[in-house]
Amino acid sequence: MEEKKKVWDKVNQWEDELRILREIIHKTELVETNKWGGEVYTVNNKNVLGIGGFKNFFTIWFINGVFLKDEAKVLINANEGVTKGLRQWRFSSAEEINEKLILHYINEAIANEKAGLSIKPEKKEAMKCDFFEAELSKDNTLKNAFEKFTPGKQKEFWEFMATAKQEKTKISRFEKIKLMIIEGIGLNDKYRK
Repeated sequence: MEEKKKVWDKVNQWEDELRILREIIHKTELVETNKWGGEVYTVNNKNVLGIGGFKNFFTIWFINGVFLKDEAKVLINANEGVTKGLRQWRFSSAEEINEKLILHYINEAIANEKAGLSIKPEKKEAMKCDFFEAELSKDNTLKNAFEKFTPGKQKEFWEFMATAKQEKTKISRFEKIKLMIIEGIGLNDKYRK
């Protein structure tokens, strides 16, 4: 029995149109993967584009589409003010599919990815917690053990402590993590592979 491929088609009405897009994409060096419940295409394990179907349209979305020249003016930002890099090319019928133009955009997107053009997520400052800071400064063993963690793991501890509102919650959270820190166990290590 053939396994059904997971396709991002929320209304199941664009099967033929998505097949046409898939055939065009397969003429490039992109590798098909399945992420976020649908087809995403990569080069050098970096996401370049995806395809999918929605109620009123089917689409190619370019992960870093903001860097495409868009000479044909076909790309839109589907979530203005929120989406920084992603751009969609929407279609409402198979007749709108222009293979030559689509390949031009895909090849430009591949070149951009290889050139490293991408929008990096903004780094948020770690939250601070006076209680946790005071506890660290009181105990050199604890402080030294904490400083051995990567900045990302340190941030997880800071946020865990900073989000506690009441003093009793801060105390119980600190008691929970103190031994973990000394033993070099990150707050979320049990969830990592």
